[in-house]
Amino acid sequence: MRKNIVAGNWKMNKTLQEGIALATELKDALVGTTPNCDVVIGTPFIHLATVVETVKKSPIKVAAQNCADKESGAYTGEVSASMIKSTGVNYVILGHSERRAYYGETFEILRNKVLLALKNELTPIFCIGELKEEREANKQNEVVKAQLEGSVFNLSATDFGKIVIAYEPVWAIGTGLTATSEQAQEIHAFIRSLIADKYGKEVADSTSILYGGSCNAGNAAELFSKPDVDGGLIGGASLKAVDFKAIISAF
Repeated sequence: MRKNIVAGNWKMNKTLQEGIALATELKDALVGTTPNCDVVIGTPFIHLATVVETVKKSPIKVAAQNCADKESGAYTGEVSASMIKSTGVNYVILGHSERRAYYGETFEILRNKVLLALKNELTPIFCIGELKEEREANKQNEVVKAQLEGSVFNLSATDFGKIVIAYEPVWAIGTGLTATSEQAQEIHAFIRSLIADKYGKEVADSTSILYGGSCNAGNAAELFSKPDVDGGLIGGASLKAVDFKAIISAF
């Protein structure tokens, strides 16, 4: 059985104090409930250690939003996978379209990041997805195939089984546009078929594939009802506890 996961990506939002307040509010909102999914919050680096402590004894797990592609050394300003692991974090978001677009993260860089995350027993939430012009040219399938082949299909079946895939159509991130549930199901099923072709049906059937891209309380239930949509990677709607809890409740 694959996991259902609702993961929040706070991006570059919230001071440390605001982040602690949000994590506390979400923790309190989940008291007395047993979510039908894993709940993850992806905070800025400086929040990680404190938020891990804040959400202890709750169902909430914590993710970093990135990690370095080097193990250690003279890389001023970078944060390694081992540093992240030392804070008690469980997950790391890798390959987000913003990292690819604004910071030039290539297939090779991301391949190294995934390997280092796995080496440090972090679960990568690996993001893939096409641009608006690629969708309009009906190239979404070849784009996500290239992204998988470029950065994660080098893994052994055992290691691939440790990662989570997040499909995020770039044209739907923060735009208010959302893939229809049918569009999401279609490409999630295609992604799962690629995994099956590479690693076999058992690995494909146990891989969680999340949808990201303007997923909110209003559309989450319909998206999550699709057989190949195993949850969401949530941006803006994860910045308010009431909105995020409503998405969790969609399961």
